[in-house]
Amino acid sequence: MRAFTALIARDLRLSLRIGGEALTLVLFFVMIGVIVPFAIGPDKGQLARLAPGIVWIAAFLSMLLGLDRLFRNDDDDGSLLLFRHAAIPLEAIVAAKTIAHWLLTALPLLVATPVLAILLAMDFESWWRTTFSLLLGTPALVAFGALGAAVTVSLRRGGLIAPVLILPLCVPVLIFGVGAISGGSSGPALLFLAAISLVVSTFAPFAAALALRVAGD
Repeated sequence: MRAFTALIARDLRLSLRIGGEALTLVLFFVMIGVIVPFAIGPDKGQLARLAPGIVWIAAFLSMLLGLDRLFRNDDDDGSLLLFRHAAIPLEAIVAAKTIAHWLLTALPLLVATPVLAILLAMDFESWWRTTFSLLLGTPALVAFGALGAAVTVSLRRGGLIAPVLILPLCVPVLIFGVGAISGGSSGPALLFLAAISLVVSTFAPFAAALALRVAGD
């Protein structure tokens, strides 16, 4: 357990040392909310109706920005090869890096949701549903992203291919995420989001670790 938490702390320290990644994601997330009202007009009613889809698309696109660095930096400096011979399983290492990636990408977006809610004329209930649905759904997006990053880690342009690979997998998450905000009864959609995140977060480290082993052979 100590090695697992040390891996999470390592990725957090490396990201903070480089700096700017979380701020870039948040700015991109908020800028979508700034641009959309200019594109569709200032009608508050229309903005409120479109807000759930805009928020989830903004969150999905923002989280794709840091996807390429999930395993590629470790592959470039040789750390990934050492991880394969570590005392803890590679699956646990992938899980730790996925958790750190969620903390660095999804958590800042959750903090920035009030700004986007104001820009898109969302009421308090819609904002609360938005935040809660993102909290439940973003672990699945991160897990799918980890799987895509692992599959393409050995490819020269893997950062361009990974989003294309994971997009079809993320569609159900986006559908239920939007339904949890805009639907009359958000309970079933939230349950589906939680179930998808639980299942994907459980099995994705094993699939990603297998992909990393294949890429290293």
